[in-house]
Parts: sequence; structure tokens; C-alpha cells
Amino acid sequence: MSTKGTKRKKPVFIIILAVLVIGGAWFGISKYIHSLHHEDTDDAQVSADISPVIPRVAGYVMDVAVADNQRVKKGDTLMILDNRDYVIKVEQAEAALQIAQSSLNSAKATTSAAKANIATSQASVGTADAQIEAAKVTLWRATQDYERYDNLIKDHSITQQQYEQALAARQSAEKQLAILQEQKKQATQQTNAVAVQSNATASQINVADATIRQKQVEVEAAKLNLSYTVITAPQDGLVSKVNVQPGQYVQAGQSLFSIVHSEKVWVIANFKETQLDKMKEGQKVIIKADAYPGHGFEAKLTSFSPATGSTFALLPPDNASGNFVKVVQRLPVKIEFTDMADPLVKKLRPGMNVMVDVHLN
Repeated sequence: MSTKGTKRKKPVFIIILAVLVIGGAWFGISKYIHSLHHEDTDDAQVSADISPVIPRVAGYVMDVAVADNQRVKKGDTLMILDNRDYVIKVEQAEAALQIAQSSLNSAKATTSAAKANIATSQASVGTADAQIEAAKVTLWRATQDYERYDNLIKDHSITQQQYEQALAARQSAEKQLAILQEQKKQATQQTNAVAVQSNATASQINVADATIRQKQVEVEAAKLNLSYTVITAPQDGLVSKVNVQPGQYVQAGQSLFSIVHSEKVWVIANFKETQLDKMKEGQKVIIKADAYPGHGFEAKLTSFSPATGSTFALLPPDNASGNFVKVVQRLPVKIEFTDMADPLVKKLRPGMNVMVDVHLN
């Protein structure tokens, strides 16, 4: 009986073994054929533009206008900071600008007065020149009369009084000429002094102009900082978890929360360097997300990273240290969806795991 039972079991065992061998062969051959035309990896995640919300000025939070996971449009108000300090700075800058403008107006008025004084002084010099010429003529005539009377007094042809009058006339003409020459000298000196003052005032105007430009820039900077107290959305998207409360003090440059631009998503797949031989840009890609396992997303390979992932690590490996162990590296590859109208594409979120299948030909 035992011999018959053993004989009966042999066909069943042979059939099961044959099925396993055939199944294994079919699986191996299909995988081999698939590998000739495909490269796949499950080391891939969905990515998207993520914009951090960063205040440009420091201050206390007055109001938070958004909530977790809220959808916002570009330009929507996200948060408002206390702006009283910045309003005061704007007023201070505007007051300083008014003072600078007053100084400029004063310098221009001084310059105008100096120019008028120069014109008056130049006119005085011209008048003095004319008077000096007339005095020279008078002196020449008085000198001629004196010399003539000096010869006549020797012959007693004229009286002593006439001679003294001619002498007095010559001396008076000489003094008048000297007075006029001194007046011309003083007028010339005054003209030069006014010209120097005018040049100095012109320099003050240049300085005042530069000061006004500086104060105008300070006013614009103060107004710009004031505008930064209202923080707006840099783009459309979804708000992440908001960890800011009214009354909290925030620093300029401090990352508060983020906005995820979910309308445009792509996949970053990390392929082994041994898989890159036949891969190239433009190849068709089928993506399957863990969240939607029954749906295949159409996509294409668009670009390769310029370096492996380990190269961009915070502490990249240093193979020159003597502890080299050869490890297969992975290169990030960017894959973009071709059917953005697919409603499930819009449901994908950054960080989701996906399976990537690249069609090599």
C-alpha cells in the first residue's frame, strides 16, 4: 500500500515542480525582456515649488490673516506687523528732507544776492574807472596851468594869488585822483570778496543738492520698510502649518511658514548610476503613486541633475580619507507630468512616494 501511495504522489509532485519551474522561467524572462526596454525605481517623490514666507523687517505681529492649509492667491495679505515705529521713521525722514530743502533754498537766495552784489561792485569799478579818467584829465590840465603860472611868476607877470590858485588846483586834482584810485581798489577788493563768497555758496548748493538726494533716498527707504509691515503671498498656493501668533516678535529674515505652489508639481526620481546608460531626455515615463495605485500618470524625463545626491549632502563623503568603500551612487532625475489636466495630478502633494517606469525606446 505504501508503494502505491508513493507512486501516486510522484505525478502530483512533478506537476507542481513543473509549474514552479515554468512560472519562474516566465517571470524571469518577462523581467529580463522588461529590463531591456524599461528602467524603474521606487526611490522617487513628488516635488513642487515651496516659497518660504520671510518678513523683510522686524516687528510684533498684529494680525495673522491665514490659517493652516488655506489656499491663497498672489498678493493676498498673510500677516500684518505693528507699523507705528516705521510710520515715525517715515515722518522723521520727511522732516529731514524738508530741512535739507530749506537749506538749499537759503543757499540759492544767498547766491542770488551775491550775484547782485557782484554786479553792483562791477558797476562801481566801471564808474571809478570813468571818474579816474576824468580826474587824470583834470590833473593834466591843472599841471599845465601850474607850469605856465610857475614861469610867469618868475617874471612877475602874474600875481602871487594866481600862482597859489594854480598850485592849489594841481594839488586838489592829485588828491582827487588818489581818492578815486583808492575807491577803485576797494571796489575791486569787494568784487573779489563777493565772488569768493559766491563760489563758496555755489559749493554749499552742491552739498545741499547731494544732501537732498540722500534724504530723498532715506524717505523712500523708510516708506519701503513701512510697506514691508504688510506681508503678502508671493504666489498662488496652499499655506503650510502657521506657527505664528498675534503679539509674537519676528525677526527680519526669519522663516515663518511656507506656501506650496500645488498647481505645478513634478517628480524627482533617484536612479542608480548603473541605470543611466540608455536613459535620455524626452523619454516617456509612467508614474504610479502609492496614494493612487490603480492609476498611471503620463510623464516625460526632462533633465538630469549635474551631480549625485551625495555630492549635495551637508557632509559629502571624502574618499581621499582612506576609508573608501565603493557604493552605487544615485543621480536625481527630473520628470514632469505631460497631462496636467488629469484631476489626480492636482491631488498629488510634495513628498508623496511614487513608482517611476522610464520607457527606453
